[in-house]
Amino acid sequence: MSPAAPAPTAPGGTDAAARAAGSPPPRPSLRRLLGRPELGSVVGAAAVLVFFSVVADSFLQASSLSTVLYAASTIGIMAVPVALLMIGGEFDLSAGVLVTTSALVSSMFSYQMTANVWVGVGVSLAVTLAVGVFNGVMLVRTKLPSFIVTLGTFLMLTGLNLGLTKLISGTVSTKGIADMEGFASARVLFASRLDLGGGIGVRVTVVWWLALVALATWVLLRTRAGNWVFAVGGDQEAARAVGVPVARTKVALYTAVAFCAWVSGQHLLMSFDVVQSGEGVGNEFLYIIAAVIGGCLMTGGYGSAIGSAVGALIFGMTSKGIVYAQWDQDWFKFFLGAMLLLATLLNAWVRKKAEATA
Repeated sequence: MSPAAPAPTAPGGTDAAARAAGSPPPRPSLRRLLGRPELGSVVGAAAVLVFFSVVADSFLQASSLSTVLYAASTIGIMAVPVALLMIGGEFDLSAGVLVTTSALVSSMFSYQMTANVWVGVGVSLAVTLAVGVFNGVMLVRTKLPSFIVTLGTFLMLTGLNLGLTKLISGTVSTKGIADMEGFASARVLFASRLDLGGGIGVRVTVVWWLALVALATWVLLRTRAGNWVFAVGGDQEAARAVGVPVARTKVALYTAVAFCAWVSGQHLLMSFDVVQSGEGVGNEFLYIIAAVIGGCLMTGGYGSAIGSAVGALIFGMTSKGIVYAQWDQDWFKFFLGAMLLLATLLNAWVRKKAEATA
């Protein structure tokens, strides 16, 4: 079910036609390359890298690249499960505010209960995963489109984030918990900086991001569960007919989104100590954009975790490249939109080439 696998060539088919035309048959390695979902995004990332290397003198400095990686990781952690969900044929519009919900629950529970910060982190994990399971179960049981189900969750979480924060804290932000027991150790796991020497450092979110990409890639390409994801996204009725557990797969995908939202939420909290209840609105589109730029189809059944990572990297390079080029930040959304359109067109072109050489 892997998208990397080339379609079988019928005897005397493409190769025979190529020989008849006097041209050499396409190489298997070329077919495999063209069949990779992330090929278009890699080309786009290379173009963005070259562009900002030319227009911004400081872009290629080690300190600048570490900043780019950090910006990419904050989007990339969530882009990975969102990409898997899109391969499975679904969306999650609540992913952005769920990150904020995770941080709010952890902060307010720790502060109000005067508990160890790790207790709040654990409660937050349980609550966040419950939201993911809720999304998956609602989708499966009601048969409603994921757009409607997760839009409803988005609105409910947005209201709860604001309403409960004001009710409990009296303001739209949480109280500081930096002086509480367990905060320092939690910060090491979720928001520390790994010093590489010479004033260069890598944030721990980059480690989380790369680990999640590796895990997701292994699941997609080397496990039965990965085959299920592609099958469900390609044709869920056909998948169900051959014994694929469609409902369980979709609930698991939403749970994976929730887990990564928990990781991102804890990073948000441990980085800034306090959380604004209105944060996260709109970020769900950034996660989807990163996945689409990385080669995921809106119709499901096609994509890769590596592609989502490249899409997030493009986001990081663009957002920070504009700063290093000393341009107005208002240009960021323009570049992001243009990148989305160009990457989508390039991905479509690559897929046609792959089909033509199959």
